[in-house]
Amino acid sequence: MSDAGLESIRLRFVPMLRVTAEHYEQRVPEGYPLVLDGAEGDAVGIEIDPSHTLYLTSEGGELFAELSYRDSRTNNSASASREKFAGAPVHDRRSLGWDVDDRQLRNLISELMSRWNLQPGIIHHTDS
Repeated sequence: MSDAGLESIRLRFVPMLRVTAEHYEQRVPEGYPLVLDGAEGDAVGIEIDPSHTLYLTSEGGELFAELSYRDSRTNNSASASREKFAGAPVHDRRSLGWDVDDRQLRNLISELMSRWNLQPGIIHHTDS
């Protein structure tokens, strides 16, 4: 079911990714966002920048959501007794069922965009 299943999910997921890419076109680094439309059946996803990506992949008959992002530089629950590495890359691989619905797909995109939106902005230094 992996090839046919991923193809049916791709037909629903790619339009969501394209709309997201249109909304973020002017807010991300040049050359991004990239929508990966795995018409050959291996993966479907979006790259907002090199550190923020979401892919749906199939492996061994199972469907996975692979979310990569940079960990926040601030953490309210961290204290002197707990170590927190700022900006560490996180790769979150979640098993999904082949019956994944549109709401779950939108929630994955929403989680990625939320992590992108909450990161500290780039500060531009100028001579003045």
